[in-house]
Order: sequence, then C-alpha cells, then structure tokens
Amino acid sequence: MSDVILPQGICLGHSDNGKTGVTVIMCKDGTVGGVDVRGCAPGTRETDCLHSEKAMDSINAIVLTGGSAFGLGSIDGVIKYLREQGCGHDMGVIKVPLVAGAVIYDLKDKYEFPTADDGYNACVNADKGGAVKRGAVGAGTGATVGKITGPMGAMKSGIGAATVTLGSLFVTAVTVVNAVGDIYNPDTGRIVAGARLPSGEFLNTKNFILSGEIIKAMRGGNTTLSCVMTNAKLDKLHCNKLASVSHDAFAQCIRPVHTDYDGDTIFALSKGEETVPDFTMLSIMAVEAVNRSILDIFK
Repeated sequence: MSDVILPQGICLGHSDNGKTGVTVIMCKDGTVGGVDVRGCAPGTRETDCLHSEKAMDSINAIVLTGGSAFGLGSIDGVIKYLREQGCGHDMGVIKVPLVAGAVIYDLKDKYEFPTADDGYNACVNADKGGAVKRGAVGAGTGATVGKITGPMGAMKSGIGAATVTLGSLFVTAVTVVNAVGDIYNPDTGRIVAGARLPSGEFLNTKNFILSGEIIKAMRGGNTTLSCVMTNAKLDKLHCNKLASVSHDAFAQCIRPVHTDYDGDTIFALSKGEETVPDFTMLSIMAVEAVNRSILDIFK
C-alpha cells in the first residue's frame, strides 16, 4: 500500500468491536475546517460551526462513526479526551473542545453501536501514531456497498485513504464508503464493487433503478463520509470550498450518489503553511485523493 501522509499536528486513530466502530482525526491545538453535506439523510454533529459565516475559526477533531444516530454518542468520548488534554477553545473558566462528526448507517444489531468509550479509545490510538490503518477498521468496520436489493447482494466495504502530492504540497483523503450505489473506477468506467446477482455478476444499480424496480427493492443503511486534509494554508472559506468540490469524486466513483437514502458528507482540514499557487489545482488534487481513497478499499 502506498504511504498516506497526514499534516503535521494531525493524527488519526480507530476503535471498533468487530461489527462497528469509530475513526477520529484529531488536531489538539486546533486547525481550520470546513464541511459540505450533500446526502439527503445525514446524521451529523457541530457541522454548522464549520460553515464560513460562523464565528468558530478552528476545530479540534473530526469523528467518522458507525451506529447511525446512536454513534454520535462516541463524540462525547472524544470531547472528554481532549478536555483531559487541556485542548479546546478558551472560554475563561474552561476550554471547550470543538468536535464535528458524521455517521454511517451500519446497524445490524440494535445493541451494537460505537459508544463514548470507543471515541475515547480512538483518541488514545491516534496519539500512538504509526501508519494509517485501512480496510474493515474503525468507522469502516460495518460498511458495505451495493445494497439496493438487500444485504444478500451487497459487498463488504471499509475505510480507505490516499495522498496526492505536488512538490511539497499534498492533499490526503480518508473515506468511509457505505453507499447504496455501486463503486466505479472513473478511469475505466467499470464497476469494481456493488450489488451482485446470484451468479456473482454486478447488477448495475443505476440501470436497475432506471428499470423501475426500485419500488420493489430493499434500501439498506447507507452514507459515504470523507475527510480531506492538506498542508496548504487555507482560510475557512476555502476549506469549505475544498469540501464542496471534493464531492466531484463521489459523483465519479459512486452511482447513484447523494440519494434520499444517503447522508454523504465531506469535511476539509487545513493544517500547514504551504502556499497554494492556484486553488483549482488544489481542488483537482483533492478530488483525485478522494477517488483514490475510495478505490483503495477495493484493491
């Protein structure tokens, strides 16, 4: 697997129980962030604070988690960990960590969802450092794709990561893919993962829906989540623009995407001092990084 680079000051950790889990992207001293929520069924926390017009100018962690709305409770453990570390916005009497997060729907057992302890443990693991783990770990533990006909036709998914570099400038994407749609390689136009027929061949979800069969189909839990990180020095406005344009990768790799059954969300973080000669160039790097992080899961 190719190396995945994180901006200095940002660390990543997972925690899971073999069925579902949580992934934390942590920046103890704070960093500039942005977000773009496109899916029609999102489960999120504190995403409004990341919008360009809001007062908060930095964030301490991003949480990607399983467990649907129940999984948002894992963020409490992240906040506890950061508070113990003395991190957060100084409010005079206390420092308040700012943590945003989003969930995928991977519920298979009503009692299995990430808890505050899982969020805390993910922070502990992040602080240990080391290579970024990918596959069926953390928030990607219970992820699947191609669920238009139900779980029997779906394929296992997970969490992927990739870095795109240009000189000393880089963009890294970490993506949890739990889509109702199929996964395409945008370079070949071919399906690499998705709903399957009993023969093992791909069903082609887009064509299946266009045939009118969706009214008979079972729609399983969905959502794709990503966090793009760069060592470029960006303001809050451009972090939000980077999150927005990165959704191009979702559209290139996942069909259909941003449906009524998905909560597709992309976060963006800027931590570094690299000058961006042209924002369009950085945008293309981000889209490519997200594309590669999605395909990384299905190698």
